[in-house]
Amino acid sequence: MTRRTALVAAAELLAWWVVLALLWLVLISTVDTLERVVGASAAAVGALLARAGRRAVSWR
Repeated sequence: MTRRTALVAAAELLAWWVVLALLWLVLISTVDTLERVVGASAAAVGALLARAGRRAVSWR
């Protein structure tokens, strides 16, 4: 994996994470520390799955 490919992958994961974390915050009613941790973790898993799914569809 080249440096450019790694940066593109990291940027894609970060973009997915931000979108999913913001969606989580919009959908919950109260925000406390535990919910932030759970939301960040769920967004990270979702970002990994979204990238894997996109790669599977685009064959890249």
